[in-house]
Amino acid sequence: MTLQTEQSFQTSSETSSVGQLNRQMIVILDFGSQYSELIARRIRETQVYSEVLSYRTTAEQLRQLNPKGIILSGGPSSVYDEGAPRCEPAIWELGIPILGVCYGMQLMVQHLGGGVERAERGEYGKASLYIDDPTDLFTNVDNGTVMWMSHGDSVTSLPDGFELLAHTENTPCAAIAHHDRKLYGVQFHPEVVHSLGGQALIRNFVYHICECQPTWTTAAFVEETVREIRAKVGDKRVLLALSGGVDSSTLAFLLYRAIEEQLTCVFIDQGFMRKGEPERLLKLFQEQFHIPVEYVDARDRFLAQIVGVIDPEEKRKRIGHEFIRVFEEESKRLGPFDYLAQGTLYPDVIESADTNVDPQTGERVAVKIKSHHNVGGLPKDLRFKLVEPLRKLFKDEVRRVGRSIGLPEEIVQRHPFPGPGLAIRILGEVTVDRLDILRDADLIVRQEINRRGIYNELWQAFAVLLPIRSVGVMGDQRTYAFPIVLRLITSEDGMTADWAKVPYDLLETISNRIVNEVRGVNRVVYDITSKPPGTIEWE
Repeated sequence: MTLQTEQSFQTSSETSSVGQLNRQMIVILDFGSQYSELIARRIRETQVYSEVLSYRTTAEQLRQLNPKGIILSGGPSSVYDEGAPRCEPAIWELGIPILGVCYGMQLMVQHLGGGVERAERGEYGKASLYIDDPTDLFTNVDNGTVMWMSHGDSVTSLPDGFELLAHTENTPCAAIAHHDRKLYGVQFHPEVVHSLGGQALIRNFVYHICECQPTWTTAAFVEETVREIRAKVGDKRVLLALSGGVDSSTLAFLLYRAIEEQLTCVFIDQGFMRKGEPERLLKLFQEQFHIPVEYVDARDRFLAQIVGVIDPEEKRKRIGHEFIRVFEEESKRLGPFDYLAQGTLYPDVIESADTNVDPQTGERVAVKIKSHHNVGGLPKDLRFKLVEPLRKLFKDEVRRVGRSIGLPEEIVQRHPFPGPGLAIRILGEVTVDRLDILRDADLIVRQEINRRGIYNELWQAFAVLLPIRSVGVMGDQRTYAFPIVLRLITSEDGMTADWAKVPYDLLETISNRIVNEVRGVNRVVYDITSKPPGTIEWE
């Protein structure tokens, strides 16, 4: 997908993205669309950097950013509604190519003197797009290609100088342009996978209209990020809570390459990891990669915090708070530290406001620990400046970076794993016996999907232990034991998911092994619920 290894680009941190990337950046102004983040990802697939900004971003701020292009996202509002979000009108006069998507197109039309009204017939889902002007935006886009529609309003009249580019059976103005001013609008969503010609259209806008160069690449990201870390940290010490996932592992590799012994990695074993994972993690980092890791055995402490706890939110809260306590103790024992490294990713930057700014230095400081549990806040008197080298990357970009700097595939392709671990894959009370049962069952699931070679095709694959018992027969004897739920799902980003249609004989093999090899289990069931309406995890 996005970053490639052979080319070079200028990349960003929280302080330098504007100065470094403005010559090769596409800005997305977000009007509340669920797809704004996806637009950014699609642009990055063309190897051009993109950022999502608020629709409130002023024309002057955009002029200072000096992007190569601007995209106005869709949104849930109607442009004629009172209080509907609007961009500053001066944006149209910047001389920067602009593409309006759905609501963004309607806003462009309304601002520039055209008409937008409630459509007699809305259009939702797939629609065949008939191209009236195959140049510029629609170069190499097939006439009749399928695009994804989702609108109840339509353009009824075009502003002066605009031309019709495409239509559908229900939507006369499906795409428009003012070629001289390089203003374009599409009523459909080219960023979604259902739009078969969508990525070709995006490439046309990025390359042909905005004249961008493919400079967003892995090799230069690593080089530039290492340089920025060294410049920011200087001779100070950095603390990183290592979880073993791809985000924190990639972060550890980057930091160690940049500052070596100034980095201290702490792995807090809370007792809810999968079978063999703590040992494997320590061996990889200390023996194979020669990155020292401080191991903290806190298993008894964490288990004691959730004895008798059934409510899943209470479990998460208690585990999170205990993690903070342990982390605080270890930071004081190993410190002092000036910086806390966090594996913040770009979706977190877009969606989260869990940071403060130091009033004296202007730097972001941590008020929440995110790299391990995503829950709870660090004590306010335990203040670090943040180092967040991954905060401009999506998850798939992190995987590419991790792979390029030498992380093994077992970490790069590691399925997402919740911070509270197996504690929220055991419904009800968590005990040592139940943890042992689930670890053994979970190991069998991972072994079998790896044996079939489909691990990387799945977003997640795991076992869940239910706190109920059912009757079974084993060896002519009656049993009364726990059921295991198999959860194998496919997804692009975890926001939506579908259950995996794996072969029946694979499910049979996993079931037979669990029932025969895991004491205390006599039944295996398969969860075929998609997200929504269900969730990926059970708690």
